[in-house]
Amino acid sequence: MRLGKEGGAALISGLLLTAAFPKISMPILAWFALVPLLVALRERSAGDAFKTGFIAGLVHYLTLLYWVVFTMRVYGYLPWWQSVSLLFLLAAYLALYPGIFALAVVRTCRNPIHLIWLAPFFWVALEYVRTFLLTGFPWGLVGYSQFNRLHIIQISDMFGVYGVSFLVVLVNTAIYVLLLAAAGKPWRGVTVSRQQAFKTTAFALALITLTIVYGRYRIAAMDAAMDKAAKTRVALIQGNIDQARKWDPAFQISTTKKYVDLTLSAVDRQPDLVVWPETATPFYFEASPKLTQLVTDAIRKAGVYLLVGSPSVQAVGDQAAYYNSAYLVAPDGSIAGRYDKVHLVPFGEYVPLKQLLSFVGKMVAQVGDFSPGKKGHTLAWGPDRPKLGVQICFEIIFPDLCRSLVKNGAGLLVNLTNDAWFDRSSAAEQHFSMAAFRAIENRRSLVRCANTGISGVVDPVGRVVRRTELFSDAVVVKAVPALTEQALYTRMGDFLPQIGLIIMGILMLLPSGKGVIGIKRGIDRKVGRRR
Repeated sequence: MRLGKEGGAALISGLLLTAAFPKISMPILAWFALVPLLVALRERSAGDAFKTGFIAGLVHYLTLLYWVVFTMRVYGYLPWWQSVSLLFLLAAYLALYPGIFALAVVRTCRNPIHLIWLAPFFWVALEYVRTFLLTGFPWGLVGYSQFNRLHIIQISDMFGVYGVSFLVVLVNTAIYVLLLAAAGKPWRGVTVSRQQAFKTTAFALALITLTIVYGRYRIAAMDAAMDKAAKTRVALIQGNIDQARKWDPAFQISTTKKYVDLTLSAVDRQPDLVVWPETATPFYFEASPKLTQLVTDAIRKAGVYLLVGSPSVQAVGDQAAYYNSAYLVAPDGSIAGRYDKVHLVPFGEYVPLKQLLSFVGKMVAQVGDFSPGKKGHTLAWGPDRPKLGVQICFEIIFPDLCRSLVKNGAGLLVNLTNDAWFDRSSAAEQHFSMAAFRAIENRRSLVRCANTGISGVVDPVGRVVRRTELFSDAVVVKAVPALTEQALYTRMGDFLPQIGLIIMGILMLLPSGKGVIGIKRGIDRKVGRRR
């Protein structure tokens, strides 16, 4: 298919969307990034609309996820052509969602006013499906682009990040409807009156105003709650271990000693809990007695609890089961609990479809395929301390996983990660920005400990209280509030995108061309016959 005028507009939408995210970080662009795509869809057929949306998505995800090439090349040991091919395959899969969005809009929104009612629901429904289909990969949902707009994103405690996506897409459609009216151009043959455009604009402005008012109210309420809440003093240890040396047996002792020394340097600041990042110990905790003792001796000396990321292994019948784990070590050196990662990274911790993809190795090649742990498992460490809700690496981008931890009593969220895979690309910034939403959605403090950065502390309103730089040794000690209130989102979950999915499913199952107008006409005919 030739790119053409419509393809060019789709390309612009894709680039604008990417620019709204870190590292370019121009979140205001997200509020009109979809307008060029909507312009391109004005008179397109359903099939062409899908292609146009697909182009927008392909451009967006190729430019947003470019770092996949580096990661697969350097740590997956794939040649350049295979690394680039995997990026294109991933981007093409993700581009299906904007393609389906464009198809649904053209097929069901026969009147331009319907755009503002339906397009936001369609978009968040597809974002929701992306969290679980084919194991799920909800990286870079549109709402995440607003992570540092505190007054806007407070609605996440009701609707999750999907609420922010909904609002952003709704504003995009309102701008487009206003432009249609100003230019006097029809949508699918239907012209927008100036009165309709005014009402649409007023509605969008009213929603933004209500969102900001709610944001101010919730920030004030949460600040008051945080002032009264019990505090837990947490020390984050960023070891900054070179990924190329991390699993080299020659550096096992020196790596472990570095973490020990950084931990002991923080003892005089009296932390209640010390946190090491994902797989901080380059050995199997418990299964490597001498190296494990090196850690437990230091913890006895420090007299604190330690949460440490480590691979673990246990016998299951005649075979060994491997886990990407986080151990809670008590001040006496005993094991107080263990969390096993639930959502594993394809090609990072296991290879899906092994028979078809036998040429691809895992990036964590030192062990067999990892096994998943139990969803919602929290770690208790004393009657007066908040339960720990641990998420390892990219688990933090799955809202429902975090919600399950808080529903199970977690009072403090802890994200252990190793973003050394990403080097200095925008991926580390994107990953950190997504983690911040879990704090707001569940009204919990979140502490994040990364091997090479970004480590940091996010409070229950999403403020980044402390953060480290990439590729630096760092020790962060911070007292964080432990709230007990359960937010609406924690209790109710993803009802907004689920409603959107139902609406989209019903409308898409109708005969082609009916859409909302078809439903209204059908109702009118039935009412007329009864009269």
